[in-house]
Amino acid sequence: MTKKQLFAALTAFFQGNAGTTFSFKQIFKSLELNTHPLKMLAIDIMEEMAWDDFLTKVSENSYCLNTKTQVQEGIFRRKSNGKNSFIPDDGSQPVFVAERNSMSALDGDKVKVTFMARRERHIKEAMVIGILEHARDQFVGRLRVEKDFAFLVTQDGLLPYDIIIPKQKVKGGKTGDKAVVKVKAWPDSEHKNILGEVVDILGQQGDNDAEMNSILAQYGLPYKYPANVEEAAEKIPAEITEKDIAEREDFRDVFTCTIDPRDAKDFDDALSIRRLDNGLWEVGVHIADVSHYVTEGSVIDKEAVKRATSVYLVDRTIPMLPERLCNFICSLRPDEEKLAYSVIFEMNDEADIKRWHLAHTVIKSNRRYAYEEVQQILEDNGVVDGTGEPAPAAPVDGYKGENAALLIQLDKLAKALRKQRFKNGAVKFDREELHFDIDEKGKPTRCYFKKSKDANKLIEEFMLIANRTVAESIGRVKKGAKAKTLPYRIHDQPDPTKLETLRQFVVKFGYKMKTSGTKGAISKSLNSLMDECAGKKEQKLIETVALRAMMKAKYSVHNIGHYGLAFDYYTHFTSPIRRYPDTMVHRLLTKYQAGGRSANKDHCEELCEHCSDMEQVAQNAERDSIKYKMVEFMADKLGEEYDAHISGIQSYGIYCEIDDNHCEGLVSMRDLDDDYYDFDEKNYCLVGRRGGHVYQLGDAVRIKVASANVERKQLDFTLATPDGGSKHSSGRKTEQGEQKSDKGERRKGSKGRKGGKR
Repeated sequence: MTKKQLFAALTAFFQGNAGTTFSFKQIFKSLELNTHPLKMLAIDIMEEMAWDDFLTKVSENSYCLNTKTQVQEGIFRRKSNGKNSFIPDDGSQPVFVAERNSMSALDGDKVKVTFMARRERHIKEAMVIGILEHARDQFVGRLRVEKDFAFLVTQDGLLPYDIIIPKQKVKGGKTGDKAVVKVKAWPDSEHKNILGEVVDILGQQGDNDAEMNSILAQYGLPYKYPANVEEAAEKIPAEITEKDIAEREDFRDVFTCTIDPRDAKDFDDALSIRRLDNGLWEVGVHIADVSHYVTEGSVIDKEAVKRATSVYLVDRTIPMLPERLCNFICSLRPDEEKLAYSVIFEMNDEADIKRWHLAHTVIKSNRRYAYEEVQQILEDNGVVDGTGEPAPAAPVDGYKGENAALLIQLDKLAKALRKQRFKNGAVKFDREELHFDIDEKGKPTRCYFKKSKDANKLIEEFMLIANRTVAESIGRVKKGAKAKTLPYRIHDQPDPTKLETLRQFVVKFGYKMKTSGTKGAISKSLNSLMDECAGKKEQKLIETVALRAMMKAKYSVHNIGHYGLAFDYYTHFTSPIRRYPDTMVHRLLTKYQAGGRSANKDHCEELCEHCSDMEQVAQNAERDSIKYKMVEFMADKLGEEYDAHISGIQSYGIYCEIDDNHCEGLVSMRDLDDDYYDFDEKNYCLVGRRGGHVYQLGDAVRIKVASANVERKQLDFTLATPDGGSKHSSGRKTEQGEQKSDKGERRKGSKGRKGGKR
């Protein structure tokens, strides 16, 4: 069979099976391609067909007929380097859009494009032919006030034109002020600039409050509460009536405590424990009954829906609910009677659940503990953190510390639950969190990692079991029955391609792992890998690569289980003060307990998608606040040298994290000018073409602080030598070359880095 004949056969085959994806094996069998040369020729032809957009390459070894039209709708992604892209609505691969063909579309805009005729040896390109919907109409930046008008100077580099503000619309702003500007007119064929007006002055550049509020405004997050919502919250009575108590289970006489961060003000969960006459332990997971105070559709509820989550910046919390509710009325404060929605467990010493029930309760917390206090009590009684082993048997005179016996019992049960969870295939990732100590002016004085200890895990396990139990109570139904609507917290299986990349990567360090088989087998293999590399120099590196293979958790009414936790059913029930899905779950559970019908699935799914989106936005804002404080912390340390390790590899340079304070900066590719470096994405490294030098994730390096641009949230490093000079080559050698000394002089300046639960 000639190439021409095979081309015709493949064309007819795919046209006759439009909409179906075929593997190489299926294609070879259908066309009776029995020889190796014919199979190779067919693969080459299909590659050409995919290049010409006749076929779509679904995976490395499968194709389908491309049935798309030349005109498509989707999302425009603008990059500061001009490498813009179009993301089709159908989820197919992004397509490059040159700046000249972007029609001034902004990042996130809904656009219509047409695909351009592909030039030989060039990538596929698209041209924007219409902007259907702008993603945002408010922008944050620094004002530059001239004689007759003002400009808004933004720092993200994602605005193709200036925003011009008439002098009468500046709202008293001065040059250097941080401001929020609303667009009043977009560019057209006659006007190339964006016209806007100032809606709020945030303060002078460099002021802590102004910078934090700028981060919030940049992401469209509210930085102040509407007056009408605050007024509505003030009208809510805080008193608990006799009627309220009569309708609820009374836990006021049962030992109850909260365990939270030292600086927490909103306590949305508490634990109670007592020994029952039947020998079992009764553990109550008590959650703030927000839905009792916030009725669906009220002005407070509408604001909570809009926010969807509390936002945690480095130096402040932007709550989902008004302060009167989240910090006072709903918060499970010590020595105050509070309304709760509770999951009450009866379990034996091995934490096997014998019975449980869901109940609206009234509680009175006996004690508010910080994590550190509980941790100290555990360690004072023989608990060694991180071993997973509970405290030894009590001495004759009992355990030391306030309520120590009950806290230790809770720890024992939590550790038994944790052991069960990992036995069932939960993935083991204990990541450290970056924290700052902040002075009264908001300036960071210390930067450090905070590790999750046994006290944190104690609370975590009881929250997990409560969330799982209530999800199962709705989702797990008899065969043939239909489950009622509930927002689930879902987590899909890891990306198979990324998992295989991880396997190939860890082999180089002498580790093995499974990438196929059951979910449990893969997760157990991942856990074994984490255990094997624990405490070794490559630990952080392997953890980072493994995390990249994981999918993101989200909310949905369509349950697929939670892979990371190894739960078939999981939801969020335990934090209604700070997460709206939890409030949704509380309302639905109350409704179903009263015999109510299943909620509207489409409406709930819309809310789930919104909450998932807002969760991501809040996380991005939090990361930006961390970056800002990181750069601010390092701003007075220019020229200083530190030991560091490579924490990220990109085509434009290497990210390095300082070992002492965990601040991360970029060594730009332009500063690695001793060689031309290729970016090996699969192996997470840069490889020098001539010298064979390798910069790999996790490598130890010595860095010098080159610049700290607070406004852009950019921290730039250079590599340093022991004598304090600059060094362009560091890292390991390949077999092909030796490390060469640097003979060139470092270029001045460096290209800035780009921006940047269960």
